[in-house]
Amino acid sequence: MNNTFTCGFIGLGLIGGSIAKAFRKFYPDSRLIAYDINQEAVKTAAKEGVIHLPLSDIGSEFSKCSYIFLCAPVSENDKNLSKLKDCLSPSCLLTDVGSVKTDIHEHIKNAGLEGQFIGGHPMAGSERIGYINSKALLLENAYYILTPGEGVPKETVASFSTLIASLGAIPMVLTCKQHDFVTAAVSHLPHVIAASLVNLIKASDSKEGIMKLIAAGGFKDITRIASSSPVMWQQICLTNKENISALLDDYILSLKEIKKEIDASSSKQLYDFFDNARSYRDSFIDASSGPIKKSYTIRIDIADEPGALAAIATILALNQISIKNIGIVHNRESEGGVLQVEFYEENNIEKASEILQSKGYSIYHK
Repeated sequence: MNNTFTCGFIGLGLIGGSIAKAFRKFYPDSRLIAYDINQEAVKTAAKEGVIHLPLSDIGSEFSKCSYIFLCAPVSENDKNLSKLKDCLSPSCLLTDVGSVKTDIHEHIKNAGLEGQFIGGHPMAGSERIGYINSKALLLENAYYILTPGEGVPKETVASFSTLIASLGAIPMVLTCKQHDFVTAAVSHLPHVIAASLVNLIKASDSKEGIMKLIAAGGFKDITRIASSSPVMWQQICLTNKENISALLDDYILSLKEIKKEIDASSSKQLYDFFDNARSYRDSFIDASSGPIKKSYTIRIDIADEPGALAAIATILALNQISIKNIGIVHNRESEGGVLQVEFYEENNIEKASEILQSKGYSIYHK
């Protein structure tokens, strides 16, 4: 593959910035250009050496691009496409990063660009937004769904899949309609539920804010995503409303059913409800046939005092054990450990456990 291609970005927030940083990391000879309505983002990216050319508008500079990533809010796609169409090279592959695919495919079809468009959705992100929070490894081991436009050659799809895989992501090809139903179930609906739970607690709390004060553990875990961008989720609900609404109907019915079982004190049915959910949820983690590698993780009891985390990191470093990720686990309701350490290799779990236990630490295998 030619590593000296030019890649353009329209929008340089969390996702656009992370993809640009991944290109800079894995394709250092590539030339990157970018436009964002937030000029500070592109200026910062240029200052950091991530992009070569910060742009103040969409224009002829994009005509030299081999790839262009549409990373602005979905509400801006129509306007941006109309500007881009006049300067788009016939050999350029156009893609996007939106969470809803049918809508962008309709815009692309109306613009007559289906033959050079592959929709994209990196299933990665954060409740934090903006270029300032972007990072090159955001895509690592994340599914990256591709939805080719009608008329895109199979070899082009295969080539772009290879490119996405080279950035550390896991490409998966679906139709735009498949994508929108699947993501409505596993991503969009959970965000609606999380936000509704937070709003319920807000409305139910006392004047003293006792619920807010003690909200921790499970509640924080399942509502973390409610901190995501309200603009983004407003747009997702507007552009994928049929799928979200249909799944909400099913979810509301399921809530009514479990309410009946609770009201009737149906012991067996309640047990089955939680047991079936537990078994299916655990299969997400234990599935060995999936493309994502198993997480090599331990949890450790540590004292709540300055230097406790640094002490463990030092012990592991002195024993030549590389740490992939380390952080505090805020939920002590069901887990003994409060410090979670993730390793690159499975054999480091046993080695680290032995060393830390010899130092008096209590270890819990996740």
